[in-house]
Amino acid sequence: MPSIAGLFFYMSEKIKKLNVSKPLVLDCKKTVKDFPLAYETYGNLNKNKDNAILIFHALTGDQFVSGTNPITKKDGWWVTAVGPGKAIDTNKYFVICANVIGGCMGSWGPKEIDKNTNQAYGLNFPVITIKDMVKSQETLLDHLGIDKLLCAAGGSMGGMQLLQFCATFPNKTFSAVPIACSTNHSAQNIALNELARQAIMADPVWDNGKYLKKNIQPKNGLAVARMVGHISYLSEKGMQEKFGRKLQEKADYEFSFDADFQVESYLRHQGFAFVERFDANSILYITRAMDYFDLSRQFKGGLVEAFKNQKTKFLIISFSSDWLYTTKENKDTVIALNSAGADVSFAEIKTDKGHDSFLVNEPEFLKTLKGFIDSMHIKFKNEKK
Repeated sequence: MPSIAGLFFYMSEKIKKLNVSKPLVLDCKKTVKDFPLAYETYGNLNKNKDNAILIFHALTGDQFVSGTNPITKKDGWWVTAVGPGKAIDTNKYFVICANVIGGCMGSWGPKEIDKNTNQAYGLNFPVITIKDMVKSQETLLDHLGIDKLLCAAGGSMGGMQLLQFCATFPNKTFSAVPIACSTNHSAQNIALNELARQAIMADPVWDNGKYLKKNIQPKNGLAVARMVGHISYLSEKGMQEKFGRKLQEKADYEFSFDADFQVESYLRHQGFAFVERFDANSILYITRAMDYFDLSRQFKGGLVEAFKNQKTKFLIISFSSDWLYTTKENKDTVIALNSAGADVSFAEIKTDKGHDSFLVNEPEFLKTLKGFIDSMHIKFKNEKK
């Protein structure tokens, strides 16, 4: 495995990038321009430009939604839903996904080089918000010549971006599928994110965000941060059924602090595999953006004002065993949209797979997603005639 810096240099040859020359005023009041936005597309945009779908990725995702990620050589993060013949069929639809700013897969983020110092930004990178992410991605649609999307979709932080996108650009998408998300971050989720950040910052290698100068990565802290996340993505029932108290390839306890239990081994594997593809400082910035997200705070009239005059047709999807973004939180979004007079439907998928249900092969979810998007395509084509 190459060094973290070596991996990032290798990435630059494998990634499509848009140089965003238009000035972007961030929520922190700084104005930026001429920064990279990495993206990927799948399928082909048709002549009428009525088959474009924008996908927003979650916390540790990237622009490589389907197929094989050319950097990690692993499946795209939403390969269960996106691809030829799948729920979001790339034989029919033109799928777009951008790496969020603050990320580490080619978009402008803390590992990128600051032209003023010729060194990685580190903690000199400005604190960004979900709204900043969305505003930067809207420029990509202009670049691709797409005035209005057929649909936009996203789960978890991707769902937050989608809700922000619809509130900020109410006429940019015909339909929207926010999945397992909320209109603001709960105290519990802020606490979990703070635990992850503190794990990273407690690693002595982190060095106040300057580790890239030494061509190293705070692996232990970042791995623990990832372990925290994985616990929250699963349900208690799912973990119990998958792992229970089963031992890891041994007949009895070893009376040590090695991984005696399968669940311990699983978490360690997930944690240390993650450090090979993600930047620690990016976790700090992206989790902070999630914590700051509060759509009602942006509008004097709250959520009803946020979704006022909304013409987008919504399908909100939640999962019964998701305790990170509960069904109640998703229903609160439905209530707000209904109060604003928006066209909204809702589906709760019964599953024990927890928050990660939208990323795995969950047949009822995939059937629901496909049915909605295909029906919206028919309506959108008729509207454009």
